[in-house]
Parts: sequence; C-alpha cells; structure tokens
Amino acid sequence: MEVLHACCAGLDVHKDTVVAGMRLAGGGSTKTEVRSFGTTTPDLLALSAWLAEQGCTHIAMEATGVYWRPVWHILSDGDFTLTLANAAHVKNVPGRKTDVADALWLADLLAHGLIRPSFVPEAGTQEMRALLRTRKQLVREQASHVQRMHKTLEDANLKLSSVLTNIMGKSGRAIIEALIAGNTKPDHLLSLVERGVKAAPEKIVSALTGRITDRHRFLLRLHLRQIDALDDALSEIDAEVERGLDPFRQAVSQLRTIPGVSDLTAQVIVSEIGTDMARFPTAGHLISWAGLCPRNDESAGKRRSNRLRHGAPWLKTTLVQCAWAATRKKASYLQAQFQRLRHRRGPKKAVCAVAASILTAAYHMLRDGTFYQDLGADHFRKTTPEAIAARLAAQINRLGFNCIINPAAGEPVSV
Repeated sequence: MEVLHACCAGLDVHKDTVVAGMRLAGGGSTKTEVRSFGTTTPDLLALSAWLAEQGCTHIAMEATGVYWRPVWHILSDGDFTLTLANAAHVKNVPGRKTDVADALWLADLLAHGLIRPSFVPEAGTQEMRALLRTRKQLVREQASHVQRMHKTLEDANLKLSSVLTNIMGKSGRAIIEALIAGNTKPDHLLSLVERGVKAAPEKIVSALTGRITDRHRFLLRLHLRQIDALDDALSEIDAEVERGLDPFRQAVSQLRTIPGVSDLTAQVIVSEIGTDMARFPTAGHLISWAGLCPRNDESAGKRRSNRLRHGAPWLKTTLVQCAWAATRKKASYLQAQFQRLRHRRGPKKAVCAVAASILTAAYHMLRDGTFYQDLGADHFRKTTPEAIAARLAAQINRLGFNCIINPAAGEPVSV
C-alpha cells in the first residue's frame, strides 16, 4: 500500500500519560520509535519539541473524552497537521491491545491515509460550544430540582401540578414560598393564584389541602434555593454568550428565519457546526455527521437495521426540538413534510426527517449566505401532469383494467 506520509506519529492519550509512536519510512525500510510523556503543559511542550526535532509532519490521536483537547491545543501551535480519529473507526488488531500498539497502529494507519479525520471547530466556535453545552446541562439540572420539588409536594398530598400547568410559574412560586413560610391555609393560598388560572377555585382549594411537615418545608426551601442559583448561573452564561457572539451574529440571524428555530437554538446550531461549510462536501455529509440519517447495515440484499446513528447528540437533540416546533407552523413546508410522513413512518421518524430538512436548509444558508425561503405547504402536490396521469393509471391497472392515456396532441399511449 502506498505511503502518503513518510514521517508521522500516533498518540495514545490518557489522563496522565501520552504514548507517542513515531513512524519514519525511507530507503525501503521503516523505523519506529516510542516514547511516553506526561500530560502537564511542560511535558506536552517537550512532546511537541521531540516530534519537531524528528521531522514529524502529521500526527493522529483518538478522541478520548476530554483528555485529547489540551494535547491538541498545544500541538496545534506547531507546524503539524493534526488528525482527530474516531476510536470506533480505528480499532486495534484484536489480541494486541497495549498503549504502544495503539500508538503505532495509529501511526501506521495515518501513514497510509486510512484515518478519516473528525470535525474539530476553530477556537472561537469551541468556546461558544462549551458555554452553550454547559447551559444545557444547567437547564437539565434545574429541571431535575423542579421534579424533586414536585415529588415533595406529592408526598405532602398537595396536588399543585393538577391545577397549575407550571408549578414554578408566578402562581406556583408564590404558593411554594407561602408554604415554606408556614402559611398552609387553603383560602390564603387560593388568594395567591393569578386570575388567568383555568381551574375552578373549589378544585384549587381541594388540591392545596394537604399534610405538610417541617421536613417538607426544608426540602422545598432547599430545592427552591438551588433553582434560583441555577437561574443566576444561566443569566451569567447568556451574558457571556452575548459578549462573544459578534463573529456568529450574522449566521444566527440567518438561521433564525427557519421555522421552529429560536435565537438560542440558532446559537446552539452554529456552535456545533460552525459557520464554514467547506469542511462538509455536501449537505448529506453534514446530516450523516449529525446522525440524522439511517445507518448502513445491509447484507445479502436485506436491510437489517435503519436506526439512526449516535452522531452528534448535542446537535441532534436541539434539531429534534426545533423540528417539533416547526411542525406547528401552519401552511409551511416542514409541517406538510411531517404530516406526509407520519402516517407511513410514524411521528418519531417523521420528526427526524423534518430535523434533517432543517439541517439541510442551515447548510445551504450558511454556505451561500442566504435566508430561509419556505417552499409552501403545497410543495408535495406540485407535480407534472404526466406524473399525475401515470400515478392514476397505475391505480387503475392495479384494479385489473387497462388504461389508455390520450395526450393533448399525438397518438394514444397505452399504460
């Protein structure tokens, strides 16, 4: 097999050590050398200096948790071509699993051009991605505290969620704060409910009649304090995102025109895929990277599985949320696509198809610098007369009749 890179290296990255296997081909022979380094900054600088002294030009490493990131950042300052490999794509030879074998195996694959590089965004996009991923984690943590608060209320036989849509809304929060303060009279709690609540007053009084103890008040106060602290943290993250949004503001404004995409979700999409679409040859490559297309699992002419791949979970979940919102946009192409597919494939697969359409639109918008143009709810009915006639003729043929189509000009055509 042809050698593409004469001097390259493979790195097996761990938490505290990096095993570097260098491969040097020349003069009809191949030499290898293996060294181990620490993962502190001075050790990684020594690794970079050693690779530069040996004339190494290309370096490959696996994406192992977060441990590859500091190695990547330091080596990217040198004159190396870095490749991040998906560990599932470069599995070592079975039965030969050691750190040295892993490093040399990566170097050998890299030398022959057999490693497909993973997408690593530029520094600004990585910073935005870190902020927005942290924000999503905090939102999930906040939701878990709301669920625990709901559990505490149920334990006290206070059916607050049965009469209020959101127990952390204005009315729900006022009632919870009154309960923490020791005000448990249902009539007093009823006076805290806003006028817009649809539940009848008698039902609200019945739901707010329970047996709350000091332990319940302690847990409610604890969870409410955690929710408020997370609210403050989310506000700080939003302010930090806003300060660093200038390079991505135009892209966010473009994506914001897609139905179902809000300012926040547009920021998340940009932070996950970046603004330079040149790294993805086609929209299909981007959809495959995101994990919104069926996997390839076919043997003997039979397709064994069409489940979606894991792909990019942070991006995929955001796009699915956008797709559900887009399906409620009346007289839109995305809603028509969802309704067209849900009857044949079910709602879950239909919404994934809508998510893939949103990502396809985002790809072309970011690549061409354009805004979203809806194709309309009647897009799938815009077919040529010949196609409509052929479809109707096929239906007649399935009923056991012969159909002859007479064009406006010309001889009759038998179908």
